[in-house]
Amino acid sequence: MRIGLAGAGRIGTAHARTLRTLPGVAEVVVADADPRRAREAAAGLGVQAAADVGALFTAGLDALVVAAPTDAHAGLVMRAVEAGTPVFVEKPVAPDLAGTIEVLAAVRGAGVPVQVGFQRRFDPGHAAARDAVRSGRLGWVHTVRSCTLDPVPPPDDYIPGSGGLFRDCSVHDFDAVRFVTGREVTEATATGANRGSAAFAEAGDVDTGAATLTLDDGTLALVSATRYNAAGYDVRLEVLGSLDGVVAGLDDGTPLSPAAGGIRPAGPAHTGFLERFADAYAAELAAFARMVADGTASPCPPEEGLEALYIAEACEISRRERRTVAIEEVRR
Repeated sequence: MRIGLAGAGRIGTAHARTLRTLPGVAEVVVADADPRRAREAAAGLGVQAAADVGALFTAGLDALVVAAPTDAHAGLVMRAVEAGTPVFVEKPVAPDLAGTIEVLAAVRGAGVPVQVGFQRRFDPGHAAARDAVRSGRLGWVHTVRSCTLDPVPPPDDYIPGSGGLFRDCSVHDFDAVRFVTGREVTEATATGANRGSAAFAEAGDVDTGAATLTLDDGTLALVSATRYNAAGYDVRLEVLGSLDGVVAGLDDGTPLSPAAGGIRPAGPAHTGFLERFADAYAAELAAFARMVADGTASPCPPEEGLEALYIAEACEISRRERRTVAIEEVRR
């Protein structure tokens, strides 16, 4: 297969490194809005560089991976679908609900598979937690706790266009809650705080947030996020049931220490998402390559991204208006 990659930034370069090692992938073609960055990334990885992103659509590709800036996602996905090219796109599919729904309208009926990059679905811990729920060994699930705690905030100029903490960060938790439990979220109550950079408040955003989600079977999911967790990058998901409980993400790199006694983590704390989810990123791209080769259904179609975005939208409204918001209120 000949696979194109749009975006030669940090995650795009990591994806190119993975793609070139996958069975059945004969060539990787990298493009970026900055052609020099694409050439430098391609030279460092030993892959081909395209003249620009548009050139990918005349390069005879079998598939396309989109790791470009968020505002380019929707257009690239729709161009790929129009060309009949299977596409993998990092979340979000589009920066907002209207754009996401527009992409879904273009994808539906086209017969071209689209996979959204929610890598936690391919994380061994999250997958095992899902299996534990499905097997019934936890009993009935009463509580899910999920967190995404970044060690340092993003640059100030990133914040205004990020979509906000719930859309940019917690949306991964929202998808993970749905994936692991197999249930839908019916309502959300959220709040937030600003104790760090003034850039968050100036952009109408928060640097720390928390949400309580009610699932359609009565299970409660508690989601927390912050941009200021200097101990390290911490992503965990706990599923607690009437018979047992399990946790994903509790390992030697978890940046937690016992307050008194107990066992300390054996290794250095996780530093970021690329390191914490290295295996998951590789697994989701391997699944994408298999999907392209075998013509199977997408393991994470754009409809899944829309459902997670609905929850994020409900949380943002709840935070601003200080009230519980039903998912049906934001559904379109």
